[in-house]
Amino acid sequence: MSGHSKWATTKRHKAVIDSKRAAVFTKIANIITIAAREKGGDPTTNFSLRMAMDKGRAVNMPKDNIERAIKRGTGEGDGAQIEEIIYEGIGPVKSQFIIKCLTDSRNRTASEVRHIFSEYGGALSSVMWNFSKKGVLRIMNEELQSKNLINEEFELELIDAGAQDILKEEEGWTIYTKMEDLVKVKNFLESKNLATESADIEYVAKDTVKVENAEDQEKMEKFIEELENNEDVSDYYTNAIT
Repeated sequence: MSGHSKWATTKRHKAVIDSKRAAVFTKIANIITIAAREKGGDPTTNFSLRMAMDKGRAVNMPKDNIERAIKRGTGEGDGAQIEEIIYEGIGPVKSQFIIKCLTDSRNRTASEVRHIFSEYGGALSSVMWNFSKKGVLRIMNEELQSKNLINEEFELELIDAGAQDILKEEEGWTIYTKMEDLVKVKNFLESKNLATESADIEYVAKDTVKVENAEDQEKMEKFIEELENNEDVSDYYTNAIT
């Protein structure tokens, strides 16, 4: 059900080196700004903002940066207008990608995203038909073990709380929900004092493709690294499993 593992992405963001810290802060600030603009600057009533702020804290983003991003979203701060743009395309080895961008320059972003695809033998193309939007939460195995919650009883409680599917991976559990149940499941996990690695609405592939060839896997990783290094790319989703 899942595509390229997002666990690696989360770990890279948390261990980001100083030379890339500013770029990661810029990405997360834009996510916070958009969340605040859409549903207000109060994280107690704006779940998207609360999750965006959690992303900032996870990479030690300064409190002042977070507050400036919120004010920018609510119209109290300065800065260029940020807009969200979704790109679809065929990546390496005919993999499908949906790229979410937050940018103050539509032309610049379109050019850069198109270049990344073409550099790896791909192109912008319609692939949305193979994806559906779901709530997705991830919990590390260490976190579950520390609370003694790797058991069938907890799984049944998760299902009662709104989990549609639970994928047990090497790093931890990935929990899928309907979009409208994401907040409810997140609150349930918080009631168990469980910290999530991520909790967000994501595009989940209906049909996936396994990338097994070592050369193809390397090409895929380099393509994804290019996406992650681009300041305008806030997230990506794929049907490729590596």
